[in-house]
Amino acid sequence: MAHQVTIKDLARHLNISVATVSRAMRDMPEIKAETRDAVLKLAKEWDYQPNILATNLVKSRTKTIGVIVPDLAYHFFASVIKGIEEEAFARGYSLLLTQTSELYERELTNVQNLSRGQVEGFIISLSQETTDYEHLKRLQRKGIPLVFFDRDADEIDVPKVMVDNVGAAYEATKHLIENGCKRIAFLAGPINVTVSNQRQLGYENALQNSGLKIDKSLIVHGNYNLQKVIELTNELFELENPPDGLVVVSDRLAVGAISALRVKKIRIPEDVAIVSFNDEPMCTIVTPTLSSVSQPTFEMGKMAMSLLINQINNPDNGLKPDVIVFKTELKIRESSMRIK
Repeated sequence: MAHQVTIKDLARHLNISVATVSRAMRDMPEIKAETRDAVLKLAKEWDYQPNILATNLVKSRTKTIGVIVPDLAYHFFASVIKGIEEEAFARGYSLLLTQTSELYERELTNVQNLSRGQVEGFIISLSQETTDYEHLKRLQRKGIPLVFFDRDADEIDVPKVMVDNVGAAYEATKHLIENGCKRIAFLAGPINVTVSNQRQLGYENALQNSGLKIDKSLIVHGNYNLQKVIELTNELFELENPPDGLVVVSDRLAVGAISALRVKKIRIPEDVAIVSFNDEPMCTIVTPTLSSVSQPTFEMGKMAMSLLINQINNPDNGLKPDVIVFKTELKIRESSMRIK
């Protein structure tokens, strides 16, 4: 063609809309694979070159970061966000913050919307439903920096900020064993959530190293829903040989378990000792006070933001992405202190 090829030329030749061509160029998920392939093939044949001014506008430094978390009501996520925002502010960045409400479809939509909003990178903790990672791989293909914290995907090779969940659960379970528990249950999150699985591994390691049997009937999986955890707790304590110890994947679920046990007139810690994770402020308010694993959430947020800015400023460093693992601390309170 004599003139410089435009998106309109491609659209006219393929008998599709300009918007469809644009979306295909950006590898948007709503575009069928055959349509995307046809657009890219024709663009290559006709030597299509994007408008340099428009490209520069898209690539301009917006100094804005997209942050996606499962639930803003959780103290854990709110505290991590404070760390992210503190580091972002110090480095001249601002945040666009969204939550998924633990829904994959909402996570997908949030990623798409924030991408269109010209964020320079993402900090994400995955929803409990997320098992398909194509939307994240798409970010990678586009060269958009990404950092995971807390919940990640093993197959996505990006910087990650985590805690030693295996070690934390090992110490929590060992604490119950040292306080006389012989039959310890694990109340887990969804089976696809990496954090829950890591904590389950630590729990199992502690049992094995203490000579206690791993009883699969004492390992129950649920979602992050209080009604569901009440049902699971009732199932555990209706067993012929119920547990005398309980490791719960999060404080919020532990409070649900305590509520169910109170209805059943099961005493804590005399009949069952409990340990959970996150050390939310509620741990010191509930009765009995709740033993919980504390995580350096503020520092995790600052580190996640620092890793993202490093990616933004050094997009082609070629180094293996950093995985930062923070240590935890078990805060021992009334719920696990049994009289042996």
